[in-house]
Amino acid sequence: MRIALITGGAGGLGFATAERFVKDGMTVVIAELDGKLADETAAKLPGKGHRGVQMNVADEASVAAAFARVEKEVGPIAVVAHYAGMVGEGGLAKGIGIAESTLDEWERVNAVNGRGTFLVIREMARHRKEKPVEHGRIITTSSLAAQAGGLQSGGAYSAAKAAVLGLTKYAARDLARYGITVNSIAPGPIDTQMLAAATPASAGGAKYNAIDSIPLRRVGEPSEIAGAAAFLASVEGGYVTGATIDVNGGLYLR
Repeated sequence: MRIALITGGAGGLGFATAERFVKDGMTVVIAELDGKLADETAAKLPGKGHRGVQMNVADEASVAAAFARVEKEVGPIAVVAHYAGMVGEGGLAKGIGIAESTLDEWERVNAVNGRGTFLVIREMARHRKEKPVEHGRIITTSSLAAQAGGLQSGGAYSAAKAAVLGLTKYAARDLARYGITVNSIAPGPIDTQMLAAATPASAGGAKYNAIDSIPLRRVGEPSEIAGAAAFLASVEGGYVTGATIDVNGGLYLR
């Protein structure tokens, strides 16, 4: 049975992916900053063997310790789905432009989204270099904001998520020799707490204040991100690497 580690696994995208991975026959480990929350979330998953682990993705020692614990107590990780991230204070839609941005905000957002992605990829690479597995997969999470310049999100978030795309491509080339594919999912507006945090309050409690700009005229569902992750994690997805899968309702076309 393949083992999947999902960072940010208690969040909307992470938990939807956890449920899908379990359905696809994987044993799932939920990683969260709050270890108790990770355990509670893992306990909600059907079947046996799932568990939680505490991990601060922005902290090198925490990432290394979490991976080591999973490898020792559960087994070699075959799939990493990295969702842990933060949006920060928001962007132009909330009146926060470059002039209003702070260095503290920049460092905080990039530590989680940029550094965290690097640390998680690196730790997976170190373990799989030492002990290879079949069908190794790393799935990172970027954003529409990285590709189009986010209005709902801020400059720090857009820049960090753009860095994720570059790192994903580099890692795909580097880790191909170990049989590991590395791909990114770039969500558009998805119905999660993060979208709610980035969207200013609007009349009628709208989930997204630019719905008319989306060709499909709706925000996406976490299950639709999980579906993309399921393909990238699958054996059948083994010839796809270095790719960015856009899940945005047509909001950004390329």
